[in-house]
Amino acid sequence: MAASALTAIVAARNEADRIGATVSALRDAFPGVQVIVADDASEDGTAGAAREAGAQVVSGERSVGKGGNVNRAVSALLAEGGPQGRVVLLCDGDLAGSAAELPPLVEAVENGSCDLAVAAFARRVGGGFGIALRFARWAIERLCGYRAGAPISGQRALSAQAFRAVVPFAEGYGMEIGMTVDAVRAGYVVRELELPLAHRATTRNLRGFLHRGRQLRDFVRVYLRKR
Repeated sequence: MAASALTAIVAARNEADRIGATVSALRDAFPGVQVIVADDASEDGTAGAAREAGAQVVSGERSVGKGGNVNRAVSALLAEGGPQGRVVLLCDGDLAGSAAELPPLVEAVENGSCDLAVAAFARRVGGGFGIALRFARWAIERLCGYRAGAPISGQRALSAQAFRAVVPFAEGYGMEIGMTVDAVRAGYVVRELELPLAHRATTRNLRGFLHRGRQLRDFVRVYLRKR
């Protein structure tokens, strides 16, 4: 992809084994990109691995959840006068090399086909019984009328105008639901694109069910706040 002014914010917590590959893939796919890793108080060297790969890092001393973590990076970015360019890319730190598949999101915003482009994973890996996912879809449609296929995907590109309209993001795992609802309510066009991405999937064990339980809790909270 040709060099262009672009800011990418990468959400990460304890992704030391993948964050370097994620940052490198972004820098290869988007020459000249400004990569900011929002490190949610990782305990495994995520921040150091991100810096070594060439990213700026915004870290907190304590974990505040995904939305709060990304909001710290957004605040730092806006304080510096950013973002650079017409598009902001958001993604998760566990994409590793598959982050190289994200250019279609940015292109969809740059060519004017939408204001918020959301990646739908071409292949689903892991997951639970879909209760939290179904609630997220229902909540978005109930709140703004938009039928989302990938309601909680963290891989998103926004126009600079849409980005400024939807920040600060909702706290915790409600970040993506709140973002979609705010964008649609503000009159921005949302489009989903299926991409061959890979990430660290949750499994059907106690840890996985606890994770999805926390997700559902945050989804309910953002629904009640936006209602």
